[in-house]
Amino acid sequence: MRLIIDAHLDIAWNAVSFDRDQLLSIPELRENERGMTGKGRGNCTTSLPEMRKGSVGVALGTVLSRALPKNLPDLDSNMGPIGDRAHGEIILRENLDFANQTICCAAGQAQLAYYKLLQQQGHMRMIGDRATLDEVWALWESSPDTAPIGNILSMEGTDPIIDPSQAEWWFKQGLRTACLAHYGPSAYSMGTGGDGPLTDKGRELLKEMERLGIILDLVHTADTAIEQALEIYSKPVFISHGDCRAITPHDRQISDQQIRWVVERGGVIGVVLDSWMIAPGWERGATDNARATLEQLVDHIDHICKLAGNTSHVGIGSDLDGGFGTEQAPQELDTIADLQKIGDIMSARGYTDTDIDGVFHANFLRFFRENLPG
Repeated sequence: MRLIIDAHLDIAWNAVSFDRDQLLSIPELRENERGMTGKGRGNCTTSLPEMRKGSVGVALGTVLSRALPKNLPDLDSNMGPIGDRAHGEIILRENLDFANQTICCAAGQAQLAYYKLLQQQGHMRMIGDRATLDEVWALWESSPDTAPIGNILSMEGTDPIIDPSQAEWWFKQGLRTACLAHYGPSAYSMGTGGDGPLTDKGRELLKEMERLGIILDLVHTADTAIEQALEIYSKPVFISHGDCRAITPHDRQISDQQIRWVVERGGVIGVVLDSWMIAPGWERGATDNARATLEQLVDHIDHICKLAGNTSHVGIGSDLDGGFGTEQAPQELDTIADLQKIGDIMSARGYTDTDIDGVFHANFLRFFRENLPG
């Protein structure tokens, strides 16, 4: 079984916002949610025991909370006034959105507290520097049954950073990667669902991130804002979880030019296990379309490798239980442990063991060894 680095898992958001005990098995979690009608309820795929079963030894565990854009009505249901209607995306959500950045920051701190408790209990290990990464990885190579799951703290949308000057406060608490926006406009940038520039605060935040050593994740950031960000932020960048726009057209996806920019900076793109992002024409919520397949996911891996000219710039950023469950994941995937099946498909397409290990862990391992603080 190959070791995996998963570049995007909303572990704490699931615990704090969905009340999922991430120390339970998947059958136990599904039984707890039996009869619930919310999206993804009873269909979850990810917990710490299941990560261990699938040899997911290190993850980028997120902090995920958003501040409501100004001049919009108060949120009174799961369905807000704006969204990506072509794909059914609801931008305003009760389990994500807060009235302002102060409350949003507090929600993010609750998620961080959950990670710290998991570390205190010996289940996870916060990774803030290269030495700790190497130590955790060595434990997984020698004692995978007992090694703590490594966690590189990531922020999906920087609304929890109230002001650019507060970035240092988050960094001192362990924050190591961040993207500027999630869905819709943020205090710092336009995100998925439209195009737009950085804000003045966004430009200031990028300078602070570069000074501190917070690695820029370009995911979810609008096209114009990405171009502007790369002019300001000069260090290596990556994309934690994105598939190819050339295969599945949508602004949430990564364009060929953006893939080339990441490659030029020495970065890695993590492919996503979300059916609508994998399979062209797949509609969320429709009952008459088959789920995507892992074969289709490997098409995205192929595309990135061809653009890069090698296999060194693609990894896995599954986003499993990122607001969806098995109903919106590839047909062959029941839990996160089934990420292992990707290797067999790659092998059948002629990828070597070294290539496959690169996608499973070595590419992101190299990237973080080079870019985490010394």
